[in-house]
Amino acid sequence: MTTSAGALLPYNIPKEVLFAVETLENGGFEAFLVGGCVRDMIIGRKPSDWDIATNAKPEEIEPLFEKTFYENDYGTVGVVFEDTKEETTRVIEITPYRKEGAYSDFRRPDTVSFGNSLEEDLDRRDFTINAIAYNPSKGQIVDPHGGIKDIKDKTVRAVGNPEDRFSEDALRLMRAVRIATELGFSIDNVSRETILESSQNLGKIATERIRVEFEKIIMSIHPRRGIESLRELGLLAYAIPELEGAFGVEQGGAHAYDVGEHLLRSLQAAADKKWPLEVRLAALLHDIGKPGTRGAGKHKEYSFYGHEVAGARMARDILGRLKFPRETIDTVRTLVRWHMFFSDTEQITHSAVRRMIRNVGQENIQNLMNLRICDRVGTGRPKEKPYRFRKYQAMIDEVLRDPVSVGMLATDGARVMDVTHETPGPRIGAILHALLEEVLDDPQKNIADYLEKRAEELSALSDEQLTTLGEKGKERRDELEEEIIKDIRKGHSVA
Repeated sequence: MTTSAGALLPYNIPKEVLFAVETLENGGFEAFLVGGCVRDMIIGRKPSDWDIATNAKPEEIEPLFEKTFYENDYGTVGVVFEDTKEETTRVIEITPYRKEGAYSDFRRPDTVSFGNSLEEDLDRRDFTINAIAYNPSKGQIVDPHGGIKDIKDKTVRAVGNPEDRFSEDALRLMRAVRIATELGFSIDNVSRETILESSQNLGKIATERIRVEFEKIIMSIHPRRGIESLRELGLLAYAIPELEGAFGVEQGGAHAYDVGEHLLRSLQAAADKKWPLEVRLAALLHDIGKPGTRGAGKHKEYSFYGHEVAGARMARDILGRLKFPRETIDTVRTLVRWHMFFSDTEQITHSAVRRMIRNVGQENIQNLMNLRICDRVGTGRPKEKPYRFRKYQAMIDEVLRDPVSVGMLATDGARVMDVTHETPGPRIGAILHALLEEVLDDPQKNIADYLEKRAEELSALSDEQLTTLGEKGKERRDELEEEIIKDIRKGHSVA
């Protein structure tokens, strides 16, 4: 079906994309925006990528543009646009219409050849909502498979026969869930039944490809819904089979849900807060060690002693198997290992907080606190930050802040001795504390030239006079320290 696309015309298509289309057409070729960018424009989302399909062959595309690269088996030519003024680079991918042969390995076509028509190219695509083409110069939409209607109905539907589409590339089984999750769509019944019947084919896909789709689900707005769909369709076993074993494992105590449901709710809490990948993965895996460590409890129905240690090892193995980057694996493993860090409010000491910061690293301590919020929300408790949490957060802020000290000065003891010719001793400390008092009263005085000149003046004072000024500086420092601590605790409602 070919229609006009007035509704798309006001969309702010990048000038480089319009230039690429115009250049191809001026060269005597067809050019259409295709795939996800067209789908996103119709929905009203900002496209992340811009792809162009054309009847030009790679050797005909390259001469039309100043800077290109061509390093693949599918005929895709990357056109590079550099804006020296804005210091930005944009790459537009232009692919000839193509036909694909049989998929004997459920991963990639045995043969790829260039096609003759746009319709032929759209027929080989995965889902109807991705099989729409748009020509911006003519305002023309080509939609042979009813993708616009499916967008309106919020439906993910395979192009043509679902058995053919999913057997061509088994990763499409998972991609259907990912796209539905990202867009808030549902998968049509025929496609769902086909996914259920052929879910085992996902086991033939490289883990790196599975990880890409899984990560996109985790980073979506509704990851809980995505994981639930993977489980319902028999696909979760090919991503994180260990998670399957968490469902139905009752916890008792403060937990209103079994381990699997608790983990999904914790993950969704992280997504609701828009927290990063590492926190979301840790939220999903923080209790993954519970099924294997569950025993009879002494004061409650069940115990899970050491589940955080077992869980840290499992998280490391799971993410390693999925080929996540080493830095991501290490961060998530650390968060899972130490997520049971809380103690009674009367037992929380600055020393204990410092030890925890050393355990997880200063760069991870806030992620650990955020994981604790996810854990709490996942239990079904209404209050995210009880007093104990707020007190711990206040103490972290106290420990991590730079204390008020002579180290804040734009000079130091060695320089003071150089300019005053004083020898090491109490007088140097008194001079520095006297200088600190002046800077606390007037921060603009924290300039090396002023402080060194003032140090020379202070050096001319008697020991008694200098000691008095130094003590005043210490008192001023302690007063300010106390005010800062009060403000921190007040900010966390633990004053």
